[in-house]
Amino acid sequence: MVPTTTMIRDALATYLSQKGMSINQFSGQSGINSGTLSRILSGQQPIAMNHLERITKAMDLPEDYFYSLYVDECFYYSSPTWRRLRPFLVRSAALGRLDCVEQVVQNLLENLVYAPMLFEVAEGLFQEGLWQAAELLYKNVSASEKYQNSERLAVCQYRLFRIAIGDDQTRNLQAALLFECYLDRLDEADQLDGLKHLGHVYGSMNRWHKVDELAKEMLQLATLRYNLQRQSDRRESNDKKTEKPLYFYILYGQLIRSAVYEKLGDYQSALDWVSLYMDGSWIQEDNEEVNRTVAQFQEWGAANRLLYRVMAGQYEALSEYVEYISERPNEIFIALYSIILSANRYYWNVDYILERFASYIPYRTYSTEFGDYNRQIISDQHSRFLVELAVYYLRNKQNDEFIFVLQSLESNPTINNESITIACVDLFEQYQYEAGEEEMERYKLLIRTVKNSNAKKIHSSSSFV
Repeated sequence: MVPTTTMIRDALATYLSQKGMSINQFSGQSGINSGTLSRILSGQQPIAMNHLERITKAMDLPEDYFYSLYVDECFYYSSPTWRRLRPFLVRSAALGRLDCVEQVVQNLLENLVYAPMLFEVAEGLFQEGLWQAAELLYKNVSASEKYQNSERLAVCQYRLFRIAIGDDQTRNLQAALLFECYLDRLDEADQLDGLKHLGHVYGSMNRWHKVDELAKEMLQLATLRYNLQRQSDRRESNDKKTEKPLYFYILYGQLIRSAVYEKLGDYQSALDWVSLYMDGSWIQEDNEEVNRTVAQFQEWGAANRLLYRVMAGQYEALSEYVEYISERPNEIFIALYSIILSANRYYWNVDYILERFASYIPYRTYSTEFGDYNRQIISDQHSRFLVELAVYYLRNKQNDEFIFVLQSLESNPTINNESITIACVDLFEQYQYEAGEEEMERYKLLIRTVKNSNAKKIHSSSSFV
């Protein structure tokens, strides 16, 4: 059934009539051949995407003014052709016209032959950072192939996992659990990257045994691929590329295993793994990227050797560690979190350190040689840091100690981490007799906010994909 909406050619004809313009005059204004314009106006020729752009510009209208009508143009007034639909999809995504993207996709997926083409567009949008539009395409392609045991379906689920990851830890966990079902269907290159991103999600939730399991799998797969590459003396020119070189995943897997042992309190095993990822002598390649990568891991290793001594209670290592990280601003917040944990564990006074680095306590993102630290891990650590800071100040009977508990509670509706909420509530109620009236009121308000936020998220979780 043909829609009763106004057609683009009708709007153009009205415009020419109102302006008293001939087709030849509009041809000069728009840059479209007069014969082409005549055929468009008479309905003898469909409107191509470049014609739409020129007509809209010549009429001095917003670029997407006719986009909703153009969906009808593509499907109801002429046969759908990919030559017109692909650029329309891409431009709609760039302009944020997700309604048009959705309409096109819904119409196309009635014919499964378009699924591979839509997937290809989704991949391009994903790489360009247009994730909302890409998400629409991936979801619809997945729905059309849900009964196929295909790699394309697995890649769609991997991309949807990447898109879904945000500050909300509950939704992150749901996304991770859904994606894991498809992990082994991916190409090995995507598997390595998938394992890395899954490790970040579970690490931000302190599920260290799961993180270790993923790190072992990453190490095994990366080592196997790297050894095959060396034995065959090939450079994987025809293979799908990983986000990083293969040697990176070996070093990174070793670093993750070191971090896991540190979190579990086995500092000697953690140090053993540090020695492994600081050694890049086995790497066959010899170029600037290798040198930068090895240097970054060696820097992390040097810092972690001092850190693990601090975490093990060696107070004499604290000053050396502080001086080391003072020259590395992007490492300071991570270091402060570990220092305050150790101070609470071993009853140290670290006032001078907190004063020295006070400007690094507010939440921010931090960069490394390989880009920003994982946002979810930093968000989680910052909330936990505020709780530990409150514990430290409460123990030392210092002023404004409740500020940090309240700040942690304030951030928690965003990250939605139940263990942090429980820690904040336990701590505040343990010391509530020391809180002022204003702090009590703010605490009650925040608790109501957290409860309301959790209720909304529980209600909406049934619609999570």
